[in-house]
Amino acid sequence: MKFKLLLVDDEKTMVKYLSKQLLKKGFDIDVAYSGKEALEHVSAKDFDVVLLDVLMPGMDGIETLREIKNMAPTTEVIMLTGHASVEAGIEGMKAGAFNYIMKPFDPNELVAEINMACEHRQLKHKGD
Repeated sequence: MKFKLLLVDDEKTMVKYLSKQLLKKGFDIDVAYSGKEALEHVSAKDFDVVLLDVLMPGMDGIETLREIKNMAPTTEVIMLTGHASVEAGIEGMKAGAFNYIMKPFDPNELVAEINMACEHRQLKHKGD
């Protein structure tokens, strides 16, 4: 079974690099370049995990996270934060994020984190 991921980041080079890496690892990837676009994807499709950048123009990652959790409570969200904003990562955890990862990160660590989030989501579904 392929896990479905939504990658949300306003930096197109980051999206291109990450989606290439994650496709190689066998994930099914959709991409969005803003919080608003991410919400359109989440309303149309069921994702196992959303990789969500914290700092984006317009709707930021925390606001987007809250909306995703309202729309799809069982979807796990991993916050990606680059500007040493540990506070935002912690705020994301309080708002329901599965975890947060500091940029730059090791792609293998990210894959391990995605796999843990997918397993966590499957366990929650079994309990339903």
